[in-house]
Amino acid sequence: MSKHHTTKGKRKTAQQQKPTVKILPLALGIILMAAGVIGMSLASDKDADWSVSDEGILSYSQMDQTEYSISNVMTGDDNTTVRTLTFKSRDSDIEALIRLPDSDTAVPGVVVLPGAGVSKEQQTSIPELLAELGYASITIDQRNLGGIDMQSDLELFMNGEEPVEYMMVHDAMVAADVLGEQSLVDSENIAMLGLSNGGRFAIISTAIDPDIKGVIAISTSGYDTDSIVVDENTDMDAYLFSRSIDPDNYLGEITPRRYVMIHSVDDTVIPYEMALSTFNKASEPKEMYSVNGSTHGYSPMMADDLQKELELIFQ
Repeated sequence: MSKHHTTKGKRKTAQQQKPTVKILPLALGIILMAAGVIGMSLASDKDADWSVSDEGILSYSQMDQTEYSISNVMTGDDNTTVRTLTFKSRDSDIEALIRLPDSDTAVPGVVVLPGAGVSKEQQTSIPELLAELGYASITIDQRNLGGIDMQSDLELFMNGEEPVEYMMVHDAMVAADVLGEQSLVDSENIAMLGLSNGGRFAIISTAIDPDIKGVIAISTSGYDTDSIVVDENTDMDAYLFSRSIDPDNYLGEITPRRYVMIHSVDDTVIPYEMALSTFNKASEPKEMYSVNGSTHGYSPMMADDLQKELELIFQ
């Protein structure tokens, strides 16, 4: 039988000013075109407690109590405990797996956000490593399995509705709350770890959730929107939205917490140079690890780096 629980919820710092937006195409490369349409005021949806600042920083004013249910509890061959659960986030059911190490005391926890197209069941190597190192983890099925549609999200933003990418950031923060509710998890020591697209949401959620201790981003990068030349032909509202989904724009909000990137030097999906550009924009304390090969995502060669950095994040 499922067990039903409710998290306590945490209040987040937020700026409540709402932007004005216009209809504009937005490609993956964040290409802004000259605007020739009439602006529309951004109206709140019925549950809106999110906002975007003039600098393009997303925030949530409050994290409500979240219901979750545990549907299955298993014991792995390594004596770890695996819990299958579902939690509520932005009126959606998010499926997740919690893996707990064999421990008599509360341990730190890590939220694992898989890359696009990767389910929680497929992302097993990192949770298994984390348990071996003595850490708990929660791995979630991201909306659309981590895939994004920037044009659709821009249209939602224009209509005063919450973009899916914002919801995915919210999901990550709720996952951190749910993980911290487990009796064997130290709720004061939760970190984010994301791969590829999941790395982008891990960076943003860490930036806007002050309770997260640090972030490890694997095979990811920002969109470099700060390199866009803004002039009289720039649609500032489309630019604002593009900034709000760009991890590069949030790096300053993470300091003084630890920021870590791990990237294959010959990554065939996200070029190493893009990751390095994002890393160079971050402030200390930070670290970047270059891994030989072309693997996009986690490889066993990253295990020692993960162990070292988690010890630093949770010290």
